[in-house]
Amino acid sequence: MKHATNQGQNRVLRPLWWNAAAGRDGALEMIDQTRLPSELVTITCTTAAQVWEAIKQLRVRGAPAIGVAAAYGIVVGLDEAAPTDANWRVEMDKVCDFLATSRPTAVNLFWAIERMRRKGASLTVKSWADARAALLTEAHAIRDEDAAMCRAIGGFGQHLIPDGGGVLTHCNAGALATSEYGTALALMYAAHEKGRRFKVFVDETRPLLQGARLTAWELQRAGIDATLICDNMAAVVMREKKVNAVVTGADRIAANGDTANKIGTYGVAVLASAHGIPFYVAAPSSTFDLSIPDGSAIPIEYRDPAEVRRIGERTVAPEDIACYTPAFDVTPATLIAGIVTEKGLISPVSESAIRRMLAGAAQPSP
Repeated sequence: MKHATNQGQNRVLRPLWWNAAAGRDGALEMIDQTRLPSELVTITCTTAAQVWEAIKQLRVRGAPAIGVAAAYGIVVGLDEAAPTDANWRVEMDKVCDFLATSRPTAVNLFWAIERMRRKGASLTVKSWADARAALLTEAHAIRDEDAAMCRAIGGFGQHLIPDGGGVLTHCNAGALATSEYGTALALMYAAHEKGRRFKVFVDETRPLLQGARLTAWELQRAGIDATLICDNMAAVVMREKKVNAVVTGADRIAANGDTANKIGTYGVAVLASAHGIPFYVAAPSSTFDLSIPDGSAIPIEYRDPAEVRRIGERTVAPEDIACYTPAFDVTPATLIAGIVTEKGLISPVSESAIRRMLAGAAQPSP
């Protein structure tokens, strides 16, 4: 079910939330990001299939937000299955396995599902009613922790946004990609809140235009000076010295710092290196996958060729033309000046530095 959302101009932007009053026992609600910026519409998900479809079709997207959606989606799927005290664990495994098939690259999806599985395993002797309450509490905790991590990322990285300068970002790593506030855009929101003045150049991010549709909308809504550019204009604005830093998000970061992000990110990193501009990644610790040694082992999602042949609903290429459709690429750690996490800034980027940062307590935010 879809309906207009009441998220006003001055409210904190949240892309998804649990509505205890929706459905029979509550439901997951989210902004349908495929309808932005022309319409601000909310989807109510009361079945696992609806959550799966929302993740697959990018109605909710961004690694942290996908993880939160999956956590709540497990509760939704179990409510739909109406399990008994005897079989709720079996039903939970089915829902978890199903949601895990929605998208392959964003590690937060699998991280959140495994965290919910572990919670379920600790509740084996509980009744379904008690287990459901505990699982919903865990999903709330995943959402709240993500929001807190995003705020911390902003605090640790805001000094990288130059006062009076320019910054370029690719795709959308803002509030819409997380529980709220964002990862890459968190740096900009935090700098803006401190009164710093700067301009953000927003790559359109073909083929699905997440930069044009989502990041531009977010930044305008926040009152931040933003200029939209075509993807193929990034080199020009760098050469013209309009950009002092590049900041993107991440969908999965390997142990050595190689980073998977939206297709086109690697090209931006290469351009930044050629022009002597620092390239930063902002991501929570849940986006790191230390089981993968380097970027060559990161699974890459391939999308429907129609997404390349069309812009929106308009066909812009021959219907039968072959298309190459990776949704992500991998930027090697050697091109990354630093990774901003909720625990601090990792710079220079190396496996040893990553492991030390992730193993340690969070530093006091500046």
